[in-house]
Amino acid sequence: MPHATAATPSSGHRPRWWTELPLIAVVYGLYSTGRLLVHENIPAAVENGLAILRLEKALHLNAEHPLNRLLTANPALGIPADFAYASLHYLVTPAVLVWIFRRRTAAYRAARTWLMTSTLLGLVGFTLMPTCPPRLLDAHHGFVDTMAQYSAYGWWGAGASAPRGLSGMTNQYAAMPSLHVGWAVWCGVLLWRHGRHPLVRAAGIAYPLITVFVVMGTANHYFLDAVAGAAVMALGALLTRPFMRLADRVKDRVRAVFARVPASRTPAGSTIVSDGCKTSAGERIPGRRTASADSSDARTRSAVEASDDAPAAAR
Repeated sequence: MPHATAATPSSGHRPRWWTELPLIAVVYGLYSTGRLLVHENIPAAVENGLAILRLEKALHLNAEHPLNRLLTANPALGIPADFAYASLHYLVTPAVLVWIFRRRTAAYRAARTWLMTSTLLGLVGFTLMPTCPPRLLDAHHGFVDTMAQYSAYGWWGAGASAPRGLSGMTNQYAAMPSLHVGWAVWCGVLLWRHGRHPLVRAAGIAYPLITVFVVMGTANHYFLDAVAGAAVMALGALLTRPFMRLADRVKDRVRAVFARVPASRTPAGSTIVSDGCKTSAGERIPGRRTASADSSDARTRSAVEASDDAPAAAR
């Protein structure tokens, strides 16, 4: 994870929630819209899914089949796994983000930038490589869609983990990389790094592992999808600092533009109140003198007149 560094002039203040919420909402909105706008090339997605499955079999990494059979045969495992897949992704991630914001302020900006950068990188993966998840392959490939099997127990429909009737609002072929796993890795790293209680740090280890088990057992992702999700987070971590420096430079330039004030054309040593109108000592505005200034001028005039009269008397 990117390390928190000393505060810079551009970023030394505590983040404001009323600026953070719109920023996060905009980035997540772009991500969600991008997922929907990505063309669902189903033949290419199916071929990509089968290619991943063949590669995993060649490498003896295809743990999806035994895990899927385990959840299919045991509702006591399958139903909680479906609930976890449909909900934890959207609950744990913002909860950890809020925790970092409130309790580990120095690390918040890097953590938020890391999450957003990696999420947008995942969108690039969905675009370049649409992938059919195991549950949508033909039945002869041996996978069962547990979300459909146990849909009567939850709010999701048979088509996706989205609520019933809203399956069209999600791109079911955006499986590579798995951001369920990617976001879980992000949560795990932050909990481990910034948690002080042993249980919090243990949760940082357990949550990503449970997520990998869930996404594979429910036949929503291949093992290599999970690996790609972790890789995206690693790449996002490497890009976090450069993106933060770029954002600082942009903010500094914008502030400089708005803070620039035209140089004054006032000549040195003169006090200009209005165009071509100068004040003399004791005047606040032209034509208005203070009482102290008037009495001072009167004493000065009296002294001058007295000095002028003295020589005349001597003559």
